[in-house]
Amino acid sequence: MEGISERAYATHSGLSRGALQKARKTGRLVLFADGSINVAASDARRVAMTDPDQQMRSRGGFAGSGGASSDGNAVSGPGDSTSYLKARTALTVYQAQERQLSIQKKKGVLVDRARAETLVFRLARQERDVWVTWPTRVAALMAAQISAEMEKASGVPVTIETAILQRALETHVREQLTALADLRVSLA
Repeated sequence: MEGISERAYATHSGLSRGALQKARKTGRLVLFADGSINVAASDARRVAMTDPDQQMRSRGGFAGSGGASSDGNAVSGPGDSTSYLKARTALTVYQAQERQLSIQKKKGVLVDRARAETLVFRLARQERDVWVTWPTRVAALMAAQISAEMEKASGVPVTIETAILQRALETHVREQLTALADLRVSLA
């Protein structure tokens, strides 16, 4: 026998028998012709083929990983798997946030800012246009109602000039619209 048995390699590597059999099926172990395990080659292949994140979890997280300096602070360098874990965690968090934003957009909770600003501007313009034309539409009706009320109250026929009432209404409406023009919508 050139190598060692599965049981001996399980003890050497700290893997369970089930994990060892799975490693054999997936080709992470190097076997001799007699079926025994080549220890050095199998160790190297397992390290090369196993995800560093999985290796860290199998060792119980960060404890005992050798990633601490003499003063107890974690050291993260190019050869240290903790830098990989940090990058992978950051990527996972970013992807989760991106998915959450996508879901919120689909549900209609979030809207496109440029589109919202365009809609608000269009609505404000429509409101302004309605108010600018309002005195023209209602001046004659208001003049007739006021004349009728004054005639009823005094008993004397009174005529209110529609054009004068319209100009007075237009002046006051434009003053109000000018005051409203100073309002700014901020979607920030």
